[in-house]
Amino acid sequence: MDTPTPELQTMPLGLYDVVQLALLGAFFALFAYFVYSWNSKDEVSPRYRPSVLAGLCLSGVAMLAYVLLYQDWDSGFRLEGEVYVPNEEARNTLGTRYIDWSVTVPLLTVELLAVCSVAGAAARKLRFTTMAAAFLMIVTGYMGSQVLSEGRDTTALVVWGLISTAFFVYLYVALIGAVRASLPTMGAEAAASLRNATIVLLSSFGVYPLVYAVPVFVDVTPAWFTGMQVGYSVADVVAKVGFGVLTHKVAKLRTAEDVVSGVDTHPEAVWSSNVHKSDAVLPELGRVSPAVLAALRDEGDPGRR
Repeated sequence: MDTPTPELQTMPLGLYDVVQLALLGAFFALFAYFVYSWNSKDEVSPRYRPSVLAGLCLSGVAMLAYVLLYQDWDSGFRLEGEVYVPNEEARNTLGTRYIDWSVTVPLLTVELLAVCSVAGAAARKLRFTTMAAAFLMIVTGYMGSQVLSEGRDTTALVVWGLISTAFFVYLYVALIGAVRASLPTMGAEAAASLRNATIVLLSSFGVYPLVYAVPVFVDVTPAWFTGMQVGYSVADVVAKVGFGVLTHKVAKLRTAEDVVSGVDTHPEAVWSSNVHKSDAVLPELGRVSPAVLAALRDEGDPGRR
């Protein structure tokens, strides 16, 4: 037990308030994204709607997690003079994040793969393996950060961090492979948005192991712990909100491409960045045939009978 427990830091007033602001800011960003996704889910066709639904699920889970994190932060410290002193509940201020990530990180892979072109058995296999890898990446990180010696054993942090990294590397390889295979199958604008979404997601993923490794290399001080909490909150917003907005754009653009090429229909026109991408096209069963229209006109005009 050779490193301080990050969560059990006596916090100066200013640093305590910074963490509180980061938690509230992340919650409100996730709430705004949830409302946006809910109200715009019908802008994309059923083919790509699983991406939007995955985004709704993960933002809902993350919002609930941030409510719990804020409660843990509020009740985990007591004000004594000019500092906040931690109590037994302060341990939850990092542990709750791992519970959140064990659900939301696998859903992030679903959100990305749903706008890719991998289909059928290959899609099901890739979705299963990436979700499993994402879950195991979080669980193994949790073992080193929270379970073994309460996160104070540097050796356990390193060993379980390396195990987690193995799943992390697989995710990179699998997701980049799926995206690269999908790019030639879509238009230039959708391909650019998909590429950007992938960069945002994988770049934000890279923040988590860096923050995880802080206790390995330094004795965690209140300032370091504040940086960890802020870093995790910012990475959550980028990975869930920034990435989600980009994947939603990909889903809309691909919907428009399918309508224009005649391989699918959509009951309303598709717009992206105030640019008209496709007209509303109803399914065949939703259309009125010319013969029926002629009959209706004749019936309404006796002189044409």
